[in-house]
Amino acid sequence: MTGPGLPWSQQYDPLGSPLLSTLVALLPVLVLLGLLSSHRVRAHWAAVIGLGASLAVAVFAVGMPAPMAARAALYGAAYGLFPIGWILLNVLFLYQLTVDRGLFVVLQESIAHLTTDRRLQLVLIAFSFGAFFEGAAGFGTPVAVTAALLIGLGFPALDASVYSLIANTAPVAFGALGTPLIALQGVTGLDLRDLSAMVGRQLPLFSMIIPFWVVAAYAGVRRTVEVWPALAVAGIAFAVPQYLVATYHGPWLVDVTASVCSMGALALFLRVWSPRHVDAIGVARRAAALPDRAAVLRAWLPWAVLSVVVFAWGTPQVKSWLNGLSAPQLRITGLHDLVLRVPPVVAVAKGEAAVFSFNWLSASGSGIAVAAIISGLLMGCSPRTMVRTYAHNARRLVPSLLTIAAMMALGYVTRYSGTDTILGLAFARTGTTYPFFGALLGWLGVALTGSDTSSNVLFGGLQVVTATTLGVNPVLMAAANSSGGVMGKMIDAQSIVVAGAATNVRGQEGTILRRVFWHSIALASLVGLFVMIQAHL
Repeated sequence: MTGPGLPWSQQYDPLGSPLLSTLVALLPVLVLLGLLSSHRVRAHWAAVIGLGASLAVAVFAVGMPAPMAARAALYGAAYGLFPIGWILLNVLFLYQLTVDRGLFVVLQESIAHLTTDRRLQLVLIAFSFGAFFEGAAGFGTPVAVTAALLIGLGFPALDASVYSLIANTAPVAFGALGTPLIALQGVTGLDLRDLSAMVGRQLPLFSMIIPFWVVAAYAGVRRTVEVWPALAVAGIAFAVPQYLVATYHGPWLVDVTASVCSMGALALFLRVWSPRHVDAIGVARRAAALPDRAAVLRAWLPWAVLSVVVFAWGTPQVKSWLNGLSAPQLRITGLHDLVLRVPPVVAVAKGEAAVFSFNWLSASGSGIAVAAIISGLLMGCSPRTMVRTYAHNARRLVPSLLTIAAMMALGYVTRYSGTDTILGLAFARTGTTYPFFGALLGWLGVALTGSDTSSNVLFGGLQVVTATTLGVNPVLMAAANSSGGVMGKMIDAQSIVVAGAATNVRGQEGTILRRVFWHSIALASLVGLFVMIQAHL
């Protein structure tokens, strides 16, 4: 029995047929992806229609009370605007300030001077530099920053979006100072260091692969081979610290340490080596002489400020202090603890929390805003100029913010209605091949929710229960959820919209999705095969 204020239990086979229930649960995803892949529907309308489909499935197929479904949608929309939209607003605000002051051109030329080869610029910026922002902030920050930098170096806007998404994969499991694994530990009860070490044995292989993969996607296999020594340096210099820190320290500083090592090693290597055939186009071709040192330092200063502030903002001590000042926790009345997850997903029925954390001081976006204001003052911008730039930037991003809100609303309806779990249970019925499909379950979770953290919260418990039932190491499968999930990051709606907004290619989200989709599937399958090997050796 359900009604206002009464609990409602999720139904994992509402139609009395696992196949039919799975097909119905897939419907909102198929509607969204189908509309995004077409050239006839704008992203925000595709998101709204997909949201409508998810609400219809939740209410009429699964039996979720309509008021609960509506509240889940509003909760998701709020999360889309804060913290995700808040990050996007402030990153692009900083970017626009550097463009208006003429410093972004100098930054481009300094990078181009380090290497005029666009293949190596791509790895340096999208992979090595992007991983730092993934480790420090996450939540779309790296894609927004690196895509803007690549455009400035002469990459077409659409290409910059695609390659930034592909490159931002291997670091994701340790993003935002280890948040995905901390969340995974919380829902599984497994030891955090064991989880970190297991992921640290899975992802370094892919950290070595990704530089080759993204360059091959850009330039083809033959031209990738021409720069293999530099790609190997970037990948190995990332993978080795990733393994060591994850195994012997924990998840908190993995990405930050690995990214700094990768950037430093690649920069030093390029001082003594260069490819025989240089791929130099646009800005890279024009950078014959390095601007004077003072100009270069001024150009890099805003991004140095951003790196320091974002890293400091993400440390537990600073977060705790800021949250102690103000961090309202808003319970979603009529939803909080009223949606019950039930076996076999959990051992005993458990209510799903629905608390909107308005941590407006400790949020990564707030740290980026502070960094942008400090940088603006250091660049000589007046407060009036910064306000005007911010307002103009906000108006330009309204369609993207609406899209993100609708996308996250869809994801939250899917989560609270239990339709995502219906899909997850379909993977869990794969028997001896479960280690492979368990990694794909993590991929599905990130593709649906836009977050490795959310995927771990959603499916972490299911992975442990299924692994224990099948006699597979539960630490392995919990870690596989996170490792497989990172490959779904490039196709989740949130990341695609952020990339489109950062590169000003709104309306081409479907094109971005089509170009990254098969890369995502292929890499997730490779993770699954690797987990299969781990499980059976």
